[in-house]
Amino acid sequence: MKISTDEVEKIAHLARLEIDEDRKKSLAGQLSHILDYIDKLKDVAVEGVKPSSGAAFINNVLREDEDKPSPGPDVTLANAPERDEDFYLVPRVVK
Repeated sequence: MKISTDEVEKIAHLARLEIDEDRKKSLAGQLSHILDYIDKLKDVAVEGVKPSSGAAFINNVLREDEDKPSPGPDVTLANAPERDEDFYLVPRVVK
């Protein structure tokens, strides 16, 4: 599947990325190559192949939950760029 530079530009816009013209041409070629490879995977015969979720079947090692005291706002807010008493101050994002 051939990807055009216009499509790369549209994807970059949706991802909020700025890409120069030379890079757009390069990305168009790379994305086209990736999609061609995915197209080839449609033709692979997988009948009789047992489904698996990964190469190694490993169980998660989980620890028990432990009740611990909070270190308090002086410790948790020690590296905060700005704070107001026991709260972080962050830039306003909604107008």
